[in-house]
Amino acid sequence: MEQSQSATAMFIGHGSPLNAIIRNDYTETLAHLGRNISKNINSIVCISAHWNTEGIFITGAENLKTIYDFSGFPDELYQIKYAPKGNPKLAQEMQLLLKDYSPQIDFNRGLDHGAWSVLVHMFPKVDIPVLQLSLNLNFRTADHYKLALLLKPLRKEGILFLGTGNIVHSFFSFDQDINAPSPQWAIDFDLNIKKALIERDHNSIIRYRRIFGRSAKLSVPTEEHYLPLLYIIALQEEAESVNFIYEKFQNSGMSMRSFTLNNIEL
Repeated sequence: MEQSQSATAMFIGHGSPLNAIIRNDYTETLAHLGRNISKNINSIVCISAHWNTEGIFITGAENLKTIYDFSGFPDELYQIKYAPKGNPKLAQEMQLLLKDYSPQIDFNRGLDHGAWSVLVHMFPKVDIPVLQLSLNLNFRTADHYKLALLLKPLRKEGILFLGTGNIVHSFFSFDQDINAPSPQWAIDFDLNIKKALIERDHNSIIRYRRIFGRSAKLSVPTEEHYLPLLYIIALQEEAESVNFIYEKFQNSGMSMRSFTLNNIEL
């Protein structure tokens, strides 16, 4: 369905799986955001930190199961069922848009917690079709960004792009206390990325290790939680600004910074 205005795209810091079952200002922000945008969305494409593959894959199942890709958490977390309809037609459309990368459709893959721990708050009715796009382990940061540029036309079709990860996701500083203070290097890196987002400095976000040095290495010891950010900034249109909807940390070493493209009122 062609739309005159693009559907929003957003990056959501997802943090611990426990966020799926707790209520706080972060989860209330997600719930409020979902209520504001749900009527304008036809389907959701999620790029999560937790689906990493050799090559590129897209979910193609008619119905997506809930994947519990973690261990050692309370039983309550394993009782959550978030199993939306898929969108095989959209999967085929994406496969065509990305044909130069030879993507494959996975008819068995469900939703990992990086996706459903956010969606359970945003769209609790489970009434919007969802699919996931994997992160190619063989890509450099610039490759992820370049691929995502090809997906821009889908925003005109009412497709919400949801990147979930964390700008800072570091066990160099971790505390079980969700409100534990964060080290200065984590705060500095988070603020540097914020500045780059405001200034539309995508190059610094892509080349973050060279640009931001030690704070980047400590804040992003492994890249999987950072990479979904690159997909969302690649989808930014010329006139779009970044709207920060949440800017706090959790557990000391996790930046929960989240933002939307387009000025969505909360």
